[in-house]
Amino acid sequence: MKIAVIYATQRKSKSSTYNIAQQFIQHLSDKDTVAEFFLPKSMPNFCRGCWNCFTDYKNCPDYNYLKPILEAMLEADLLVFTAPVYVYHVPGQVKAFLDHFGYQWMPHQPRKEMFSKQALLISTAAGAGTKSALKDLKDSMTFWGISHIYTFGINLHAADWDKVNDKKRLKMQKDIFKLSLKIKTEFKNVKPSLKIKMLFYTMRLMQKKLKFNPADTQYWETQGWLGKERPW
Repeated sequence: MKIAVIYATQRKSKSSTYNIAQQFIQHLSDKDTVAEFFLPKSMPNFCRGCWNCFTDYKNCPDYNYLKPILEAMLEADLLVFTAPVYVYHVPGQVKAFLDHFGYQWMPHQPRKEMFSKQALLISTAAGAGTKSALKDLKDSMTFWGISHIYTFGINLHAADWDKVNDKKRLKMQKDIFKLSLKIKTEFKNVKPSLKIKMLFYTMRLMQKKLKFNPADTQYWETQGWLGKERPW
């Protein structure tokens, strides 16, 4: 299983989300490729709102940063995102990263490859807020066309990984192993859910009727999705 991991921060040893992600990777990767990216280093800039990506994503001013990440995500079977809670939501660098991929949301130019992937979203909090942070991530994954989205959110009541008590660590290990088995089981049988198909057909109708952005409509036509072809 090929895995692409986007870490919200550059912290490692003391980061709870990093260490939890590493446990998942140990269960899931075997000897397969794991591509890892660390924000904000891997993508240090905010979206400029220039609209270039909605005509041609390669014209994004930050494409030199995005290209290796995008290629790794398209090749991966599983996308992993980590996000410690910052003021009840994802860190700003995660939001900035996701903003750069607005063009590949379902209403615009969704990637065919995303309809056959799984995503694992990991969030930790010293107090609370994992639910809203995970929703920030899940919104993008859904509109990218990913049906099989797994979430692992936990309130650790600890400032860093070293301070997590042994009882909580043991429970996490069991939960990580259980969820890893589920991801492995679904690996060869990833199909779009009814929700994703309904979203796709709604956006398809919009492209046929409204044609808001000519580049989007042309993209759908080129893919054959306004005809009989489908991304699954």
